[in-house]
Amino acid sequence: EEILSFAIEKEKEAAAFYDEVAEQEAFRGNKKTFQEFAAEERKHQALLEDFEGSQEKIKDYKLKWVPDMKRSDYMVEMKYEKGMHYTDIVRLAMKREEAALALYNEMREKTDKDEYIRLFKILAQEEAKHKLRFEIEYKENFMQEN
Repeated sequence: EEILSFAIEKEKEAAAFYDEVAEQEAFRGNKKTFQEFAAEERKHQALLEDFEGSQEKIKDYKLKWVPDMKRSDYMVEMKYEKGMHYTDIVRLAMKREEAALALYNEMREKTDKDEYIRLFKILAQEEAKHKLRFEIEYKENFMQEN
């Protein structure tokens, strides 16, 4: 229960972060991207909140390997500030998703219940997909090719 409650709070924080960033974003495409991420985090929250009722969905979820570009490994921790440049927001989002991925992997390692292990694998995969999406965005739009 405590682990689920903690994870729910983290998902709420993530959704609130993306909602705030979307609200501040001037460009429609960027705003939409952040709104989509907020919605994804709310889906994770709902999955955690209705863990018992989500067993069929959890069982049917297809786990797949998500590549790690490791871009965020070379980024420093940042704090969100209103008016931040989009590049910095993408860097910050990468680090946040990296931390969420690590959290779910750690939670998975700390439980011995199969249904929780699978849940945390699913959530780790979802966060890995988010991280990859931001890493691709960063590579395609902000990295200078030498």
